[in-house]
Amino acid sequence: MAQSNFLSTCFFMILCLNLVLLTQSCPSRSEKAALFVFGDSSFDVGNNNYFNTSSRANYYPYGETFFKYPTGRFSNGRLIPDFITEYAELPLLPPYLQPGYVDFTYGVNFASAGAGALLETRQGFVISLETQIGYFKNVSQILREKLGDAEAITLLSKAVYLFSIGANDYSFLFDTNSSALDSFSREEFVGLVIGNISSAIEEIYKIGGRKFGFQNVRSIACVPYARIVAAAKYNMSCLDQSTPFVELHNKELSKLLQKLNNQLRGFKFSLSDYFTFVKERMDHPLKYGFKEGLVACCGSGPYRGIFSCGGKIIKDYYLCGNVSEYVFFDSAHPTERAYQQFAEQAWSGKPSFKGSYNLKQLFKN
Repeated sequence: MAQSNFLSTCFFMILCLNLVLLTQSCPSRSEKAALFVFGDSSFDVGNNNYFNTSSRANYYPYGETFFKYPTGRFSNGRLIPDFITEYAELPLLPPYLQPGYVDFTYGVNFASAGAGALLETRQGFVISLETQIGYFKNVSQILREKLGDAEAITLLSKAVYLFSIGANDYSFLFDTNSSALDSFSREEFVGLVIGNISSAIEEIYKIGGRKFGFQNVRSIACVPYARIVAAAKYNMSCLDQSTPFVELHNKELSKLLQKLNNQLRGFKFSLSDYFTFVKERMDHPLKYGFKEGLVACCGSGPYRGIFSCGGKIIKDYYLCGNVSEYVFFDSAHPTERAYQQFAEQAWSGKPSFKGSYNLKQLFKN
């Protein structure tokens, strides 16, 4: 009888130990920091599929390399947020507008291709940043109703809020007949863009957000489509007029995040240098494992800068044989391989800016 009791006790202790090890090696959902994504085509995983816009990538050859079908991502495969979710051990986040999706406890993606920080940027054809913030407010309310206030507040404060916004505000100035160039000085226009970004951060902070991830605006002057615009409108080889705007934006964005870091209790940020990343790979592709940094894999015209990839607007287009050799997939958007390199740098690279964390530190902190 004593032996039987001893064996039962041992069995119970082993069972308990296994349960402890299991719970330690398999973190619960509540232990994972959720990810909420805002921005433009660098981050849009398919929201533009679900409303009436011409800015879509829901046709071949988009998505062909990884997904084997078009998802709405402007690349041959995954985008930056897809890799970040993988590194953070989260499931692939769906677009917010995808019908039937109701579980937001891991986060969700609000980004819209073509969107800028300004409401006027491609208005009517994109989900503006203001609207994306409105969608997030809806999600935060749903989480409160589902989890209760205390658990929802914990989730929202642990979550990371990832942004890619601003590039379209500046490209829109030069590839359309925008009157803003006549109405505002460079400092005034950049101030409007930064002001809207600041308002978006503060809105999220009020709801409970504390950890924010940003990438600065890439150099847009010599990307394939910009070369087409520069030649047609300005008789120039690159859209050099955009560079002072982008450089001032990036300077002011860094200043804004450092200011908020000092002013807002618990505020933390990650700022990744997308400007240098893209420019380096355009200027020195071989150094980073590419063969072509200036010409797009898919498109037509000089540098394949005409937006014809997939033949939706212009039927005839060229598609390269080995997409991994290219920095750009179409006239404006990088390849999956380039996005992955940047995601790795943003995730675990040494921060380039004062006060900044990398994204891995932001998720773990």
